[in-house]
Amino acid sequence: MPNTTSPAVPNATSSLPEWLAYIEAMHPKGINGIEMGLDRVRSVAQRLGLQFSCPVLTVAGTNGKGSTCAMLESILGQAGYKTGVYTSPHLVHFEERMRLRGEAADASKFVAACAEVERARAQNDAEIALTYFEFTTLAILLALSREGLDAVILEVGLGGRLDAVNIIDADCAIITSIDLDHMELLGNTRELIGYEKAGIMRTGRPVIVSDPVPPQSVLDRALEVGADLWTVGRDFNVSGDKQQWGWAGRGRRYSGLAYPALRGANQLVNASGVLAALTALREQLPITAQAVRVGLSLVELPGRFQIIPGQPTLVLDVAHNPHSVAALAANLDAMGFYPCTHAIFGAMADKDLAPMFAKVAPLMDRWYFTDLPSPRAATGADLQAQWTAQNTRKDASAQAFATPLDALRAAIAAADPTDRIVVFGSFYTVGGVLQEGTPKLHAKHLQPQAT
Repeated sequence: MPNTTSPAVPNATSSLPEWLAYIEAMHPKGINGIEMGLDRVRSVAQRLGLQFSCPVLTVAGTNGKGSTCAMLESILGQAGYKTGVYTSPHLVHFEERMRLRGEAADASKFVAACAEVERARAQNDAEIALTYFEFTTLAILLALSREGLDAVILEVGLGGRLDAVNIIDADCAIITSIDLDHMELLGNTRELIGYEKAGIMRTGRPVIVSDPVPPQSVLDRALEVGADLWTVGRDFNVSGDKQQWGWAGRGRRYSGLAYPALRGANQLVNASGVLAALTALREQLPITAQAVRVGLSLVELPGRFQIIPGQPTLVLDVAHNPHSVAALAANLDAMGFYPCTHAIFGAMADKDLAPMFAKVAPLMDRWYFTDLPSPRAATGADLQAQWTAQNTRKDASAQAFATPLDALRAAIAAADPTDRIVVFGSFYTVGGVLQEGTPKLHAKHLQPQAT
């Protein structure tokens, strides 16, 4: 529940947790409050004089945004550019939301920026109310603008047209896959959702659409605003075999590329959009083929089909809608045979669970449903009830737990060394099992015995 009493206004010497508590309490809907529209955040940005002096890329889409940002960051970093990235939400620590040169920013940078945003927001008698997301977005944008960076990469939080990130006129926009999610806010069809995502386009500037079958609304919007539209099959394409792949588009070609270090067949779609964006910006941010090769081979992003070797094997994935869960199912199927797969799952209450369960049901043998620390989340018991209502496997079982860590401990206790544990769903689910660091699982027969 949101706080009912507001704490004292922090200052530039306060801690980051103090600032986050204040920002959460200042809006009646707390940390989960969503209030669409750009007027408030744009007004505060104008008071701050917020602007960037380097190329900016914005990334919108239903799935693949975080991976796309990470690949852009890795390649540009290998090319010698000083990069800044804004991404949300975070898995464990708030500082993950701003990366500078590939590393999470120090808390002091957030604190200084929060103090400036608060002064601008509360200026004179014209105080402007901001949601948690709007306030923290402004603070991170302001901090990034002060870092003397060569390139800034901004992940859109929700939709595009009315998302706080869209106050920035980006030099290049990327729209990744578009599917059904957040339908209560964005619409209940791909066409309506595509229109919202297309709101990040700008007249005369490149927009890369990496979705192989984009909604017509996206194509129409590009024509309407006069954006420089890049689409798969017309402006760029990929080819390859099991060992390597290649990319070609608009006067540039890369061949003999190793597959991205981020696992999953869907990552090639994201990588193709990344190379299109970098090609579109080659005059402002020239890169070498070597930077592309090394950047793709070294890219890291926790929680995106992240396989942690051990006994049993641990898989972490923030798949939380039907499209991303379908990709997770395909990737799990390609891993080979495991005697038993243990699934730890937690999700928000508004998610379309039926198709998600249907996609992975054949692969999951034991379910561990979990509560999450968010008022928007479904309880583990609710998730178990919904799963039970459509379960047709007599050999599958389910339990509910209070936290993701409790669920993980139960799965470890039940698993054999050759089994597989898959943690998926909300960022809260994956982040919950990472609270004490990345788990390293060891088979029970390898653990030292008490004497």
